[in-house]
Amino acid sequence: MPKAVKIKNSTDKGIVEMLGGLLQSDKIKGVFTLKKMNESGAVAYSLITEVDELEKAVPFYPFMPMNAGRALSTFTLDGETQEPIAAVLRPCEIRAFIELVKRAQGSLENFLLISPVCAGVFPLKSLADGSLEKNLSRYWESVENAALDPNTRETCQSCEDFIPVHADMTIVTVGAKNLEEGCIVILNTKKAEEFASGVTGQTVSEETETEGTEKLKKLRREWKETVFEEFERNGVGQAALIKTFAACLGCHACSHACPICYCTFCDFDSKTCEYQPVSFHSELEQKGGLKVPPGNIFFHLGRMAHMAVSCVRCGMCSDVCPVGIPVASVFSRVGDSLQEVFEYIPGRNVEEPVPSGTYKEQEFVEIGEQ
Repeated sequence: MPKAVKIKNSTDKGIVEMLGGLLQSDKIKGVFTLKKMNESGAVAYSLITEVDELEKAVPFYPFMPMNAGRALSTFTLDGETQEPIAAVLRPCEIRAFIELVKRAQGSLENFLLISPVCAGVFPLKSLADGSLEKNLSRYWESVENAALDPNTRETCQSCEDFIPVHADMTIVTVGAKNLEEGCIVILNTKKAEEFASGVTGQTVSEETETEGTEKLKKLRREWKETVFEEFERNGVGQAALIKTFAACLGCHACSHACPICYCTFCDFDSKTCEYQPVSFHSELEQKGGLKVPPGNIFFHLGRMAHMAVSCVRCGMCSDVCPVGIPVASVFSRVGDSLQEVFEYIPGRNVEEPVPSGTYKEQEFVEIGEQ
């Protein structure tokens, strides 16, 4: 049974207290976490280097302004961090970061990764319309009761990978009672044990997977099956895709928010994907009308081909869509099928190669090639 430390404080405050101690003792040089930006309730991911600034930190606020895996990738594109940094991320964000590291888009070195057993996050609009704060107490009740919160992102409600992998420290939340009275930090690695030495708290033993996590996993699996069944009832194939993405504005916000779409310049954002003046006449003759912008279905198919096998189901794509297309549900369904075929779980193992970059001769035989 893994070692753990129980800090006598609420879950949020307990972690902030621990991080403040690590920062003050010079064991770490910075903390990457969510932070309150002003009194209106705005929050953003921030790199904090001063202990006083940690007072504004809200590590487990159920809100994801971006997938933080991309932010850590940006920090380390030029090489590993020179000083140890503690980063508080959700499981899907850690898995996204690992997928980017595999693609030479970052480094895991010198990070102390901390992650909660994740109960999900609220949609982006909930912060603007005030519904997040209104439903916050109900959210924490659902966390303690290991129940689905219908106000969280749809992808969160169907995510079965809510227990962190590759986290040095796991914070017990789902199914834990009295979160306001104690914070349990599971030490998964030797690194975690070294950093936690000297932390004020009671040494305990704690399992990551509990009756609570099993209950929530079952509920989420059932909800995912419901979502996928509804998806397939609406039809599959080209006609269904055209119907689903008919309202697409071509803004490409989904790809810009996706942590796996890391290209500095995407071909779909270039002039080559626009109608050329010389082709207007022939296009009009063939089609009788032109949709502007063109190629929306091709764009989404291209995205699926490039990143669906590494989709971590964070839900950012649906959350930023200005016309409410369920992009995440489509990609989750496609990704689920692809990942099953390749027996690949995104972010499971940093040494495991990405299927799209791996050549296996037998695969050609399996699809009928001689």
